[in-house]
Amino acid sequence: MPKTAYIGTMIMIATGPVATEIAARLTAALAPTRLDVINDSASHSGHMGDDGSGESHFSVVIESEAFVGQSRVNRQRLVNKALGDLMDGTVHAMAITATAPGE
Repeated sequence: MPKTAYIGTMIMIATGPVATEIAARLTAALAPTRLDVINDSASHSGHMGDDGSGESHFSVVIESEAFVGQSRVNRQRLVNKALGDLMDGTVHAMAITATAPGE
C-alpha cells in the first residue's frame, strides 16, 4: 500500500517567501512523503551569512522515493539541485536530513 504523502507543518517563522519557495521546489522535484522546512535564521542573527532577511539559514528534513539506493552525498546533491539558484546566495546555510521511506 503506498504511503500517504505528508508535508510537515512548518513552524510560523518558516512560512516566509524563501521557506515557501524551498518547500515548493522540493515538492515539485522530489515528491516527498515527508517534508519539514525549518527556519534556523534566528539562531544565526549577527553571524556570517545573516543578511537581515530572517531567511538565510534552514534545516530540511525530507523523505522521498528518489533517495532509494542513493548515498548520503547523492541525496544532498539532489536536494541542492532541486533548490537551484536559492543556494547561490539567497540561502546561506542548509542542514539536510534526507531519507528514503522506511529508513
